[in-house]
Amino acid sequence: MKKLLILIITFITSFCSVYSQSKTLKGRVISEDFETMPGVFIMINDSIEVSKTDIDGFFEAEIPIPVDKLLFKGIGLDPATIEITDNCNKLEVVMMYTFTYDFISLKRVDKKRKKRYKKLPEIYKTAIDKGIFEMIHPCYIRDFEPY
Repeated sequence: MKKLLILIITFITSFCSVYSQSKTLKGRVISEDFETMPGVFIMINDSIEVSKTDIDGFFEAEIPIPVDKLLFKGIGLDPATIEITDNCNKLEVVMMYTFTYDFISLKRVDKKRKKRYKKLPEIYKTAIDKGIFEMIHPCYIRDFEPY
């Protein structure tokens, strides 16, 4: 009986430790104008806050290993959904400002936003040249999200 109890306890603890594994992501968030972005929320599953950027735009987040998508949300910023790769442990993200577009259609708004979105890789490279970012290539995939 004792052997069975020990076996069950060992099985349960090993099973729980497998599902409690997580990885640490570090990074920085800036705006299109190379300004650091304090107070940007980093979320998983669109609702669970895992971290928040500090005054200099840096963050550190513990996320479960199966999670591969993060949502970056901030006041005055367009939300950004980022799909991280398996070997990614450092994220450097450029966020776009939210603008108010009056008296134009959503199709035209998305056209203007997409034009700004296409400039983000160029802004990323300039941030590397200025010493704001360290990684030469981002280790995530980010797609344009229309309204």
